[in-house]
Amino acid sequence: MTPDGRNPILVAIDTPDPGHARDLVRRVGDSVGGIKLGLEFFNANGPAGVRDVASGHDNLFLDLKYHDIPNTVAGAVRAAVQLRPTILNVHAAGGAAMMEAARHAAEDEAARLGVRRPLVIAVTVLTSLDDADIGSVGQKGPATEQVVRLARLARDCGLDGVVCSPFEIVPIREACGPGLTLVVPGIRPAGAAKDDQKRVMTPAEALAAGADWLVIGRPITGAPDPAAAARRISAELAES
Repeated sequence: MTPDGRNPILVAIDTPDPGHARDLVRRVGDSVGGIKLGLEFFNANGPAGVRDVASGHDNLFLDLKYHDIPNTVAGAVRAAVQLRPTILNVHAAGGAAMMEAARHAAEDEAARLGVRRPLVIAVTVLTSLDDADIGSVGQKGPATEQVVRLARLARDCGLDGVVCSPFEIVPIREACGPGLTLVVPGIRPAGAAKDDQKRVMTPAEALAAGADWLVIGRPITGAPDPAAAARRISAELAES
């Protein structure tokens, strides 16, 4: 667990099937700290599906990775705030004006609704990419340096945190200080398959390195008994 006793696991519910999503959340909800709903679920079920599945859960990470012109992203963020997420995200590669527009939109809409403002965080480099991939899309690598550059930019734009792989936790902390919330995918328990992730670490290792939230999907949701898998990971973190 985190130093304040919080369960840091955000279970990734990556399915277009609302019934399956509800069942997964029902089974694992008591053993994790929150849920993540992303593009696959949102595109199939929309805002109504998010409200249905996330109802009654304290921490929702709405993982839609906005990346567009500032005005469009601001409008999307205003709509997303109405779903009461704890965290929502944009792509840092969208630039400073876009990130600042997202932050202001979240602040303004939360104030208008009288609700808690969600944390607005920035995706740095996807955990499915490695150094070779970075170069192939014209970005300056290696991946860690690009992540740190984007994390600094997100911090300077007033965002609350970033999404990064476990291997960038320490470099970001060194470059940006302790204030950024780090949401970390690419988490795989010892012995689990990496699937399409390339920069991975175990839950205990990532938490010890300084992660705030751990995004864990298939090791839980793809297990024969998702509830047991979630409890086992939570127990390992409690002992670490």
